[in-house]
Amino acid sequence: MTGERPLSVIVAGGGTAGHIEPALAVADALRRIDPTIRVTALGTQRGLETRLVPERGYPLELIPPVPLPRKPTMDLVKLPGRVRASVTRAREIIDAVEADVVFGVGGYVALPAYLAAGRGVLRRRRAVPVVVHEANAMAGIANKVGARIAARVLAAVPNSGVAARGRADAEVVGIPVRGSISALDRAALRAQARAEFGLPAEGPVLLVFGGSQGARTLNEGVSGAARQLTAAGISVLHAHGPKNTLTLDGIEESDAVADTAKYRALPYLSRMDLAYAAADAVVCRSGAMTVAEVSAVGLPAFYVPLPHGNGEQELNARPVVAAGGGRIVVDAELTPEYVIDEVIPLLMDSDRLTAMGRAAANAGHRDAADEVARIVLEVAGR
Repeated sequence: MTGERPLSVIVAGGGTAGHIEPALAVADALRRIDPTIRVTALGTQRGLETRLVPERGYPLELIPPVPLPRKPTMDLVKLPGRVRASVTRAREIIDAVEADVVFGVGGYVALPAYLAAGRGVLRRRRAVPVVVHEANAMAGIANKVGARIAARVLAAVPNSGVAARGRADAEVVGIPVRGSISALDRAALRAQARAEFGLPAEGPVLLVFGGSQGARTLNEGVSGAARQLTAAGISVLHAHGPKNTLTLDGIEESDAVADTAKYRALPYLSRMDLAYAAADAVVCRSGAMTVAEVSAVGLPAFYVPLPHGNGEQELNARPVVAAGGGRIVVDAELTPEYVIDEVIPLLMDSDRLTAMGRAAANAGHRDAADEVARIVLEVAGR
């Protein structure tokens, strides 16, 4: 950076992996562009960031959490004071690290950072430009507020509402994903990945996961068709969640049925890159990060949105499904019969699998982290 001090960037996104991972993916991309860039992560002591951020080698600064009450309770009365304390602390961190730009991905960590980046009522403080990224199909409160003051507003999918109230300039860039996913060569890792999980080198593999805690519907629907899957020569790699167990349909987890097919049931998967490399198709939920990763690596998917909430998970999957890279399955319809009638035929049709995988990859945004990093640098004036 020829004579200039190293760029200082704050990334704000904590609480859940869905907020933390995109922020850290952009941090990694910034470091790839220029290793001297100083990245500081904001978080709270309650979130996963206390573990994930240090593991990735970034300093973490904590601010008081400000969860937004959903009901009129005493927490609502205390909200203004909590916001003030959190914004004050965020401003202290911005000044201490001499931040040149704030990159936020929403949530209760990002909102205080957005507010702290402003110049203040008396305009005596230095304003810090803000870049907002919305990963979900429906924008949250924090990003709707941040979008009103942001220099650039980014979104994972069109029409997320992040640029509401007078702003219609959200740029669709996808969701930044970690380098181990964005650079994944599934074909090159296939043999290693299958050996890692004890899966056969040949034959189709179905990957099943429902997030860090698993999902009962996915567990019951797929495991209920275990015998039919393995009898068809389809192996299964199933992450059922650490608090759950599977009752397989008449077979032992370690049995080899039809000579080659195996059903591997694990509490969780610590190497998702290898899991993706081993698989030919996926049954999963459709959280924003899940859709981003599965489409980025070019895997056909049966997306099963959560049956409750505001319908956001279905909206996350729609662009990939519309492109031909997956299907949306209503939670109540993901039964053993559905797996037998729909999932097995797809896994047995290599041409359809290839076409759907190509469509998924084309709908994904594999280079989103690098693109967002470039935008952050532009906003910082570097």
